[in-house]
Amino acid sequence: MYDHYDGLIFDMDGTILDTEPTHRKAWREVLARYGMTFDETAIIGLNGSPTWRIAQFIIASHQADLDPYALAAEKTTALKEMLLDSVQPLPLVEVVKAWHGRRPMSVGTGSEHQMADMLLRHLGIRDCFDALVGADDVQRHKPEPDTFLRCAQLMGVEPGKCVVFEDADFGLQAAKAAGMDVVDVRLL
Repeated sequence: MYDHYDGLIFDMDGTILDTEPTHRKAWREVLARYGMTFDETAIIGLNGSPTWRIAQFIIASHQADLDPYALAAEKTTALKEMLLDSVQPLPLVEVVKAWHGRRPMSVGTGSEHQMADMLLRHLGIRDCFDALVGADDVQRHKPEPDTFLRCAQLMGVEPGKCVVFEDADFGLQAAKAAGMDVVDVRLL
């Protein structure tokens, strides 16, 4: 089905790993310390964004005087403690396994590089990917194309010969802006 592509790029959270519920649980726990909550629909709309950007949105919605980077770091710390016990692969991981060794593959995620690397290793699939690009590896994040363009570059594949698997609107926009075909995994 993907034979005509030279490279496959996968988003991570919500695409190959079921991490979204744990992300929301970590946000609830951290925000409770400050008497804040979040609108789940709005947060889902920010899927694919780096953690600091989501923190910035939450802080602005509460008109709180907090540092978004510090709040994001707190959430990441809470998330690390929760994820290793709860993360599970999603069905699309079977595509990863089926294409391993047949085409270059990479992960382009809004999560921090270290967190993504840790989760992929924990599930035993890190070695399936030739490259990993996290939010801290690029200056401009999804919906900008930089994450996926960097993946293509690291794989040595022309962007127009790549397909991206995504579950978030920002990621779909980023893939299209990179000149890549995209599969909206929410429709599979």
